[in-house]
Amino acid sequence: MRIPLKDNPNWLVVRDRALVPAGARARLWRDWVVANDPVYAAARLPGLPEKVAAAVTLLLVASIILFLLMFDWNLLRGPIGRWASARYDREIQLNGDLDVNLLSWTPSAHVRGLRIGGPDWAREEDTLTVEDLRASVRLRALLTGHVEMPLVAITRPRAVLIATADGRQSWRLDPDAPDTGEALKLPPINRLLIEDGQVSLDEQGRDIRLEATINAREGSDEQAGFHLDGKGTINGTPLTVLIRGGPFINIRRDRPYTFHGEIAGVGTRLIADGSITRPFDLGQFNATLRLQGRDLADIYLLTGVTTPNTPPYRLAGRLTRDDAKFTFADFTGRVGSSDLSGNVVVDKAGDRRRVDAELRSRLLDIDDLLAVLGAEPRVTAGGNTVASSGAPGRLLPNAPLNVERLRVMDGTLRYRAARVKRNDLDIRQVDIGADLRSGVLDLDPVAFSFNRGELRGTAKINATRDTPYSAIDFRLRGYPLESIIPARDGVATVTGQALGRARLEGPGASVHDFAASSKGTVSLVVPQGRMRAAFAELMGVHVLAGLFKLDDDSMSEIRCAVADFTVSGGIATAKTFVVDTTPVVAQGSGTIDLGAETMNLRIDGETKEPRLVRLWAPILVQGPLTAPKVDVDRGAVAAQAGVGGLIGALVNPFAALAAFVDPGLADDANCGALISSAR
Repeated sequence: MRIPLKDNPNWLVVRDRALVPAGARARLWRDWVVANDPVYAAARLPGLPEKVAAAVTLLLVASIILFLLMFDWNLLRGPIGRWASARYDREIQLNGDLDVNLLSWTPSAHVRGLRIGGPDWAREEDTLTVEDLRASVRLRALLTGHVEMPLVAITRPRAVLIATADGRQSWRLDPDAPDTGEALKLPPINRLLIEDGQVSLDEQGRDIRLEATINAREGSDEQAGFHLDGKGTINGTPLTVLIRGGPFINIRRDRPYTFHGEIAGVGTRLIADGSITRPFDLGQFNATLRLQGRDLADIYLLTGVTTPNTPPYRLAGRLTRDDAKFTFADFTGRVGSSDLSGNVVVDKAGDRRRVDAELRSRLLDIDDLLAVLGAEPRVTAGGNTVASSGAPGRLLPNAPLNVERLRVMDGTLRYRAARVKRNDLDIRQVDIGADLRSGVLDLDPVAFSFNRGELRGTAKINATRDTPYSAIDFRLRGYPLESIIPARDGVATVTGQALGRARLEGPGASVHDFAASSKGTVSLVVPQGRMRAAFAELMGVHVLAGLFKLDDDSMSEIRCAVADFTVSGGIATAKTFVVDTTPVVAQGSGTIDLGAETMNLRIDGETKEPRLVRLWAPILVQGPLTAPKVDVDRGAVAAQAGVGGLIGALVNPFAALAAFVDPGLADDANCGALISSAR
């Protein structure tokens, strides 16, 4: 049962305790005003002074209205132009008629012949000229501190935008103000009309020349809406820009404005479909972005964001902008024959751009990664990437690092490949981290996981110099020798695990140039393993034993193998080179030229057991790293044969065999000491 309001006990309490006393106080205040307030008395019964004041006020208002109706606003063109020219340190003129209507709920202005000149260093080109400009604002919104524009109509505007290589921009009216990276923000415009607009862009730092037309028309045909069409060149190659949007009619701040944009140049194509979250606030938008091209490094010319060299790519994801911060999120696609996904954030930190990226691949083609290091990629008809050094017969890439691009931004990168396509090195996983700060790139970690073992290390590239200076420190742990030396007839030639370390530093703009001028140490150690007995015997050039065992699958123990090189000027010289097996101890000497990518090594073997027919001749490993030749020192063989022949002629034929007999007096190598010194 519902109780009437007048009988509700709570209502009665409110009425008696609050409303009744408040009403009584209001009546008392009214009575006091009537009896004592002179303003009230004058308004109710005005005398001569009050009548005179009212008349003067009305006359003043009428005079102001009449002045505004009859005033020639052209008289202010000169003062306005002089003030603006002094304020922005460039010539600004109003060369045509100026009409202003302030007596309206939507005050308006009509400007003809607006001219904004260029700064001192670009005075030969006006930054902006407008033949006709009409604009209006809502007075009620303006009185509350908000700017709303029912109409902006621009006829034949022409803008010339010049950006120099050192960062000066002709369109910045206040060049001393810090560049925060924020986009243009205009007040809400309900109707925007642009007729026959033109924009010329001269971006000298990235060699961009662009001529574009801009129109914003009302209507329902294909010409209606916002149209920007541009053609030009970028780095000497064709450039096209296209942007489409709907008509600017009844635009509201709380209703997103959709757009479509395309940019194509330097073998790259970007397509965006999205919306500006708050119309005329270009610092807030989101879009679906698709990009593809021949090399990700080329997008630097379009966006100013430094990316590594890659094979052809195709990516798609969600692009959002929040003032100076761009986020390319949850993108997926392919780079070469590898999949790639992740997130990239581009932001401003002070006056520098910052890029932070988290990237991953489910299945990586190792040749695609080699392209990032400077190798020259080639995509086969089957869609696979084949990377080469870029020079015939060379292993090390010679593509130069673009140090200027590393100097203009900072950032971090983390890349992980869960699996790697089958490859000669048997790499199974990849993990790379990078930190770029003030032109110095730190790579940590650089890790490659194999079926067994891992190569892990760090690298630092100092790009603040004209020629980059780099330093690397890599450690190899547990790498299987059978992945280096191929099997013979299905049987492993060598087994065991390799340990190694490379510590090098030096100048060089490419991987090849760095290696050719580097200094440091390189070592490789095999603590233990096994080798086919035939190869162990041949390493000591025991001809009979080696030949008899070529079809024998028996194995000899590798007690240890140590190769320790010192590097200077790109020449690696063997300081220690020992391979100690059960039957033979081999010691080597020689050099590896990292610049020419050639080797010249000599291996002398000594047997630990008596051998009847042994050639005392070293093994020579010579030629390019890509295809070294293995042979014996034929001069030493000939000398040994000559000694045997001389003994046979002077003594007896059987004595000649003494020249080929080895008593087998070689001792085991001190493996512990050798391994310790190499590490």
